[in-house]
Amino acid sequence: MRFRKGARLDPSQVEDYRGQRTGGLPGGLPVTLGGGGGLIGIVVLLAFLFLSGGGGGLGDLGSLTGQTVGTGTPSGELAANCQTGADANEREDCRIVAVINSVQAYWTKTLRGYEPAKTRFFEDGIQTGCGPASSATGPFYCPRDRYVYIDLGFFDQLQSQLGARGGPLAEAYILAHEYGHHVQDLTGILSSADRDTGPQGGQVRVELQADCYAGLWVGHALDTGFVEDLTRQDVADALDAAAAVGDDRIQERTQGRVVPESWTHGSAEQRQSWFVRGIEGSGPQSCDTFKGRV
Repeated sequence: MRFRKGARLDPSQVEDYRGQRTGGLPGGLPVTLGGGGGLIGIVVLLAFLFLSGGGGGLGDLGSLTGQTVGTGTPSGELAANCQTGADANEREDCRIVAVINSVQAYWTKTLRGYEPAKTRFFEDGIQTGCGPASSATGPFYCPRDRYVYIDLGFFDQLQSQLGARGGPLAEAYILAHEYGHHVQDLTGILSSADRDTGPQGGQVRVELQADCYAGLWVGHALDTGFVEDLTRQDVADALDAAAAVGDDRIQERTQGRVVPESWTHGSAEQRQSWFVRGIEGSGPQSCDTFKGRV
C-alpha cells in the first residue's frame, strides 16, 4: 500500500494524545462503550471471564467513574511531521493520518451530508464521551462525541495476540471499520439496530456492515487522491486481519471452545465475506446486512 508522494495530508483530522497518559485504568480491563465496541477488548474480556470462572459481562467489572486518564492538549507533532503522502510512506502515524484522510474523502463523496469525524491517538488510557477507556478496549468509535479512538500499539497486538500477519492495509481495515460505525451513526443505524447476539443477531449485523463499509473504501481508495497503489498481497493481509478478529477465532484462542450464541462481531468467514462484498460493491446499498441471513 503506497500513497501519492505529493498528496497533501490533513493532520487536523487526528488529535495526538500520546505521551499525555497518567497510568491508564485499573487492571487494564476494558470498559463498556456506546456503539462500535473495540476488537482487542473482546479478547481481554473473554480471557478474564474464562480464567476467573466469572460471568455476567462488563457490568461486573465495577464502576470506573472518577478514574484519571490521559487528557490535555493534543500534540502538534503530527502537523509538523505528516504533511504529504511521502511522509505517510515513511511513518506509521502519518500513514494512519493518510488512511483517515482517504476514508473520509470517500465518504464525503459517497454519503450526502457526511460529517467528518476526528481520530484520537492515545496511550494507556483516555477520557472519552463514552466514559474512560484503556488501551485494552482496542480501537473503537464513540457515538456520543463522534471520535474514533486508538492506541497504535493495538497493531502489534493484532499480530502477537490475535495471530494476524499485519501490514499497512490490515491496519487501514481497522480504521476504515471504525469509520464505518461513524457512517452508521450518521444514518441512524447504530442507534436503531437490535443488540441481540449470535451469528444472525443485530450486533453481528452492525459489525458486518462496518466491515463491508471498510471494503467499500478499499475498492475505491485509488479514487480518493491519496492512495497510489494497492496490491493483492495488501488485500490478502486485510482479509487475514478480518479473519483474525472473527468471534470464532478469538473464542478458540482465548477459551478453547466456540460459543456461537455469544457472538457480537461475526465469524472469521462472515467478516471476510462482507469485507469482500464491500470491495466488490458499488456503494452503501451493497452492504445491507439487515436483510436475509448473513
